[in-house]
Amino acid sequence: MSLVELIGQADERGLAASGLACLDRCVPLLGGDDEILRPLWAGLADDAGAAEWGERLEQVRGKLGGDGEFGADDGEPGEGSDSGSDSGSVEDEAVLLARRMLAAAPVERSAEGLRAWADACSVAALRIHRLLDPLKDAGDSVDARREGRTEGMSPLVAAELRRQITVLELLAGHGPAGLRPALEVSTEGRRVLRAVVSRRSRRRG
Repeated sequence: MSLVELIGQADERGLAASGLACLDRCVPLLGGDDEILRPLWAGLADDAGAAEWGERLEQVRGKLGGDGEFGADDGEPGEGSDSGSDSGSVEDEAVLLARRMLAAAPVERSAEGLRAWADACSVAALRIHRLLDPLKDAGDSVDARREGRTEGMSPLVAAELRRQITVLELLAGHGPAGLRPALEVSTEGRRVLRAVVSRRSRRRG
């Protein structure tokens, strides 16, 4: 089953975990520490956490952005190019995509809002990994990857796609019990991206 199909069939918890996992792996671009999203993860374990989702989300935004830095002007998470832009560096584009993921997170944990967010976060996270991968991805866009066309994928994009699929499969197959292994998958991806960002920073001097 393709990533697009998995998102289309996921329930509310699976969608929230999918979007949150994409954002979690990209936290190094926002300057956050490894624990910054833990309250949101914890709230997915039971239905009672749904009522606190919005409050916890705003706390995360305050810690990462402060003073309303994250807002509607950031645009949609999936907007942007797959190869950077003339107006800024590849890193700037990646940071902007990560900012948009957090800005677009719905304050209410409804399936409708979460599905749109999870889908946009999936696109944004794949674009971020495509931008930062030192090896070129042979595809024209990440959309083909999400639909199951995986020939010529670069290593970072392939790993991110695999993690997105794994998170959705874990939640679909195990419900709340899938949250812990999903978090472990996300933690692994965050460490990988943090190392990539660090290497690129050292090269720039």
